[in-house]
Amino acid sequence: MSKFAVIVFPGSNCDHDCEHVIGTILGQPVKMIWHTARSLEGADAVILPGGFTYGDYLRTGAIARFAPIMPAVIAHAEKGGPVLGICNGFQILTESGLLPGALVRNTSLKFACHAVHLKVENTNTVFTGSCFPGQVLRMPIAHGEGRYTADPGTIAMLERTGRVIFRYCAASGEASPEANPNGSINHIAGISNEGGNIVGLMPHPERASEEVFDSVDGRIMFESAIDFLARKAGGKASLRALA
Repeated sequence: MSKFAVIVFPGSNCDHDCEHVIGTILGQPVKMIWHTARSLEGADAVILPGGFTYGDYLRTGAIARFAPIMPAVIAHAEKGGPVLGICNGFQILTESGLLPGALVRNTSLKFACHAVHLKVENTNTVFTGSCFPGQVLRMPIAHGEGRYTADPGTIAMLERTGRVIFRYCAASGEASPEANPNGSINHIAGISNEGGNIVGLMPHPERASEEVFDSVDGRIMFESAIDFLARKAGGKASLRALA
């Protein structure tokens, strides 16, 4: 089995959801780690959950970037360890420099909370390895600052190297302004680092992992990581660099 760590910051509100999916539904060891800790306690994979860390003062994720636990998260990521940032966790990943770009106010200037469709653009990451290219997933969003943006050179690099992992789309898989809930550039909903071990996305896979919530599409992301770590333990896992 693979050991997961869910980092808990003041203001996190999706931490127990992630713990429930990993531990209760998927049967993996999972540890809740408070933001003042300085060790991941031997975790194989790390999840930065959604919420409003430190009240979203300054900018979303800006204060969480300096939490005592973050050097351990960054070191884990830089060694190739799996890290998943969900919603506010994605914002923390960009603030910490583990992923490029930024998440800013939705173009509507309103909080968006509803189900969206996502097209899987790349399956060569720890968290999308069990998906198939072009697969359309349905997950909920809940954010006011989810519009992904970056300078033109960074956007071009992400597109050229296959690091756009998820794109907002219609149920048919086609991208359109109507299917983009926050105005993200190129309909970007999630990206990865060059190595494919760090993934950030605004939609909530943990809220789409049980039949009672009308979708189990999000479960595949956690299952992908579990499968990757199992193969890694057996010496059979590998990811090519995306660039």
